[in-house]
Amino acid sequence: MSEELSRKRIRLTVAYDGTDYHGWQVQDNGNTIEHELNRALSELLGEPIQVIGASRTDAGVHALGNIAVFDTKSRMPAERFAYALNRRLPEDIRIQRSEEVAADWHPRHCESRKTYEYRIYRGEFPMPVRRRYSYFTYRPLNVEQMRRAAAYLVGEHDFKSFCQAGASVQSTVRTVYSLEIEEQGPELVIRVCGSGFLYNMVRIIAGTLMEVGQGKRTPESVEETLRARDRAAAGPTAPAHGLTLVKYEFLQKNKG
Repeated sequence: MSEELSRKRIRLTVAYDGTDYHGWQVQDNGNTIEHELNRALSELLGEPIQVIGASRTDAGVHALGNIAVFDTKSRMPAERFAYALNRRLPEDIRIQRSEEVAADWHPRHCESRKTYEYRIYRGEFPMPVRRRYSYFTYRPLNVEQMRRAAAYLVGEHDFKSFCQAGASVQSTVRTVYSLEIEEQGPELVIRVCGSGFLYNMVRIIAGTLMEVGQGKRTPESVEETLRARDRAAAGPTAPAHGLTLVKYEFLQKNKG
């Protein structure tokens, strides 16, 4: 049997607290989630491993279930990789599941849905135990106005106004399947599900909706913001620590 035929592809579901990392993707200027996975896998398997990630989350962003794949000649059962890796990874990164997939399966070549949550803690004073995972504001937010504004963003639109200026993408058209705003006690959760997201798109949506909630812009202005196709027309980029990738759903096999 050839070496290629003897290799297999393993899919990892990865949860992490992104506070102390410079994002997902390997960088020269700081530690990343991808770097830690590559290190742990290479040590475990005795061969150089480079994972392929589904979503390149930014510095400070968290995940309950990002996806990565890698190829290996190891005969270890697929489900055991999670246990072996969790003994070698830092405590703020944990594999939730490991499984074998088809040799040509690629997480970025599949039709998928991603769900993010942006959490806002509302109070007179910050709550220390929530400081890593929610954005604090003492300003009152009109939730109903925010919901009215959010409705304009559901569907297929050109989200150029909600993309960080200078991002290199072929198209800024994306589909948002749902955008819900849920009150959970003092926390306000902005939950958005879509086919894919532009650079900083969810954080810009959150920043814009907070401006609506504060009365700085009307719900109807969000429709005008979409039409403008100009980053300057949208609100600020909300801080990274309030954002978590909560779910990744694959709807079909690789495209093409």
